[in-house]
Amino acid sequence: MSDFPISDIVAELRLVRESWRESQGRTDIAQREFPSRDAVTQAIESLKGVLYPLRLGPTELRQSSEDFFIGHTLDTALQTLQDQARIELRYRARQDGERDAEYSEHSERAHELRAAKAVHEFALELPGLRKLLDVDVLAAFHGDPAAQSVDEVVLSYPGVLALIHHRIAHVLYRLELPLLARMVAELAHGQTGIDIHPGARIGAGCFIDHGTGVVVGETAVIGRNVRIYQAVTLGAKRFPRDAQGHLQKGWPRHPVVQDDVVIYAGATILGRITIGRGAVIGGNVWVTQDVPPQTHVSQSSPVEKVHPLPAAA
Repeated sequence: MSDFPISDIVAELRLVRESWRESQGRTDIAQREFPSRDAVTQAIESLKGVLYPLRLGPTELRQSSEDFFIGHTLDTALQTLQDQARIELRYRARQDGERDAEYSEHSERAHELRAAKAVHEFALELPGLRKLLDVDVLAAFHGDPAAQSVDEVVLSYPGVLALIHHRIAHVLYRLELPLLARMVAELAHGQTGIDIHPGARIGAGCFIDHGTGVVVGETAVIGRNVRIYQAVTLGAKRFPRDAQGHLQKGWPRHPVVQDDVVIYAGATILGRITIGRGAVIGGNVWVTQDVPPQTHVSQSSPVEKVHPLPAAA
């Protein structure tokens, strides 16, 4: 016999759950309400193997069997994503006021069809997503003198891992599966310390060096060939509320970073401002106003024009 008061704890936990569900209007739950973290994790791990089979796939895989592995793994991963997408759509219908008592075979079929369409569109984007990631990988390899090979970059760089997750999550976000997208993003956040909201738009050739503590907000826009170092924040300056005091959601509130910008460690850039093309943001600075193109912002010299290097003879 256990010495622990298991029955009492179980009963008290039930009361707490019931109280919470009643306060949230969730007293008639008849089936699974939320996507599964384990299922999403498994699907994303499989998709990483599909995108980079000989680097992130199973150890026994050989080039001669890549297509077979990709076909089988992709089908399984997409089926899993479709199941989780259907659960998310059902959950969101509940959030919009649909109750289990009103739920019908017709509405379930509608969710199934919408989930299938979204995941089908997601699958079609995978080849382009791989091409985009290859540009990111090359940016990391060419941007870090310590990198010995592109294979090292794919296998061990946290910034690349975060971008793989973000590229996947951003597609799901655009396909109106925000909960799945956020779960995918948070998997990378937990492993790397890099927090990129799936709504952020990031151009090709992004290099997040070291990465720990980087935060990129939902409406941030990052151009091509941007380099970001650790502990950089692309955040919001303020959070307006509506007449009821609730935060207003969805409006652009994060920075726009144009092409070829470098942002050094610890910089904090807040609000819907624009960092002009080719600008350099020094370490540990606080930026809340637009920065013109080809400008160097540092603690000692707030605005200093960057002089391009002369062309090689």
